[in-house]
Amino acid sequence: MDTPFVVSIAPHVKSESSTRKIMRSVIFSLLPAGAAGIYIFGIKSLYIIILSIFTALFTEWIILTIRKQQASVLDASAVLTGLLLAYNLPPAAPLWLPVAGSFFAIAIGKQVFGGMGQNIFNPALVGRAFLMVSWPVYMTTWQNPKWNIDAVSSATPLAIIKAKEAAAVFDVSYLDLIIGNRPGCIGEVCIIALLAGAVYLLFKRYISYHAPLSYIAAVGFLSWVFNGKTGLFCGDALFFVLSGGLILGAFFMATDYVTSPLSSKGKVMFGLGCGILTFVIRKFSGYPEGVSYSILIMNAFTPILDRYTRPRWFGCPSAPKKAGR
Repeated sequence: MDTPFVVSIAPHVKSESSTRKIMRSVIFSLLPAGAAGIYIFGIKSLYIIILSIFTALFTEWIILTIRKQQASVLDASAVLTGLLLAYNLPPAAPLWLPVAGSFFAIAIGKQVFGGMGQNIFNPALVGRAFLMVSWPVYMTTWQNPKWNIDAVSSATPLAIIKAKEAAAVFDVSYLDLIIGNRPGCIGEVCIIALLAGAVYLLFKRYISYHAPLSYIAAVGFLSWVFNGKTGLFCGDALFFVLSGGLILGAFFMATDYVTSPLSSKGKVMFGLGCGILTFVIRKFSGYPEGVSYSILIMNAFTPILDRYTRPRWFGCPSAPKKAGR
């Protein structure tokens, strides 16, 4: 029997990649950071990761069943959401916190908008923002690496810098920041593990360098210009790049296919916007970290960036002003 001729909308590009394959590759690239977090903070970090992933899967399955839609839990998107949410939680968080956050991320951050591919905001960051607003004490109680004498620290490096007590309270080197010898969220502290995963995704071309590079460059440049102790152009740019969740956010959340722009120019503008907002939140707000909120804010601008950075049609001198024109 002949195969029927099917006409569909562009783009008509053949590729071996699929949603499931891409999601699984991103999950694979995040495993070194998770393993490092478990090693640095202890076995409770593993419990948080498992609970977050299981809740995301179960919530998505329940909602899709209620809506009488084909369950898509096997596409691994829910697993990735649960994993990223867990990576954005403190290792000292109570075990019910990832359950609450992961449920909110899937139910409100994803399924309310229609499910896979329809969400406006990054679901994992929606869940984190919900937890931060609802239980700020739990979300800002930090644990030192397990080999340190004190079990709990009151502040991360960024928080200490914010309080202008770095020299007296916390002595951190670049090496400490790179290997994860500091308080922080489970999946953000080991920079070398995150960069290994990022290099893998860049090599496989599952993400592009445009958004991460512009994001990190904007934060580094503004921190160098305005975060100096003695005046302009004397800030420690590398410290502010390596601290907090910038590397995790830049490579693994600002590059989300659904909530970030499509064109290269749009991705650069998206990254610059995230970088400026991150710096402003870190510098002028009462909250020392701004990665999550900056990405969520720029998610809202993605449709506008896609509209005004639309590449021109092949054979046309300029991009069409309106779709279909």
